Amino acid sequence: MENQTVKEGKTTAIISYITWIGTLIAFIMNNSKKNTFASFHIRQMIGLSILSLINGFVISPFLGVWASGAVGIALFVLWIIGFIGAIQGEEKKIPLLGDLFQDWFKGI
Repeated sequence: MENQTVKEGKTTAIISYITWIGTLIAFIMNNSKKNTFASFHIRQMIGLSILSLINGFVISPFLGVWASGAVGIALFVLWIIGFIGAIQGEEKKIPLLGDLFQDWFKGI
């Protein structure tokens, strides 16, 4: 990854990890001038946000609070990994699911 590309997209990438609102803002910011580094982290966070919704609306009601809590902790750890990658200027994929998120949301 080019150093200039990382510099230009770092702020947008970091913003994308600040809740779903930050992801939406980062998506809009990245729409006008596409940055590959920012797009990478936006795709990662969109995947995490969708998993979080599934956790809240599917896992919690059907499998209970304990299962939902365990999944929530796992999602939080994955969020930390992605957030640290954005801060350090690295395209660090989220373990297990990062490749899938990049493939599923490649249009972003």
